[in-house]
Order: sequence, then C-alpha cells, then structure tokens
Amino acid sequence: MDYSKIQLNSLVLLRMLVGWHFLYEGLWKLFTPAWTSAGYLRSAEGLFKPLFAWFGSSSMVGISDTLVTIGLIVIGLSLLLGFFSRWGAIAGMVLLGMFYLAHPSFPGSASANTADGHYLIVNKTLIEFAA
Repeated sequence: MDYSKIQLNSLVLLRMLVGWHFLYEGLWKLFTPAWTSAGYLRSAEGLFKPLFAWFGSSSMVGISDTLVTIGLIVIGLSLLLGFFSRWGAIAGMVLLGMFYLAHPSFPGSASANTADGHYLIVNKTLIEFAA
C-alpha cells in the first residue's frame, strides 16, 4: 500500500507522540522513588482481578514496578527514535492492553468514573492502544 507524504508524516508524528508519552511515563516512574504500581494493581477490577492482585502482592510488586518502568522506557525510546518500532508498537499494545484490562471502563465499574472524566467502554488507554 502506498501512502501519501501527508499520511506518512502523520503516522511518524503519531508514533513519536505515543513514544514520548511512554518514555516520559517511564522516566517519571524511574525518578520518583515513592512510585509503586501496588495500589493500581490491587484495585483492579473485572475478569483478571486475581491476576493483577497477584502482580500487586508484596512478593511481586517490586518485579512489577521494575518491569513496567523498564518497559515504558524501552517502548518509548523504540517508538520515539524509530528503532525496532514494529516491536515497540506491539509491546506498547500489550502493555496498554494490560492497563486497560486492570481497570476496564465498563458500566458500573469504578474505572468508568475517574478524575480524568466519565467513560463508557472507551477510555484514553484504549484510544492509545488503537493508535
């Protein structure tokens, strides 16, 4: 499939914006010593709640924090710099999918009403996943 210059430039810009978001989130977590994923994981809802509760358990949360931080930084650099960007995009989709499944915006869930707004199935995590 042939893309126009505008389409190609738009896709590169989108890749770089998403890459920056991943990289910044990862660096913020790296340089914020008090950050932990424990609360997010332990408050998970939905079908995969037991899995996320396990990831947030006292024996696993250090590993979860490290993997999320490193994953965000590596994915962000991959997308931002364009190295292994296909693999970076796939890894980013997996990570975003996990974030979405931990707190899906389904009717009646606490994740449908957040400080960011009110959602019904589609939230910003799902939109970034689709991008």
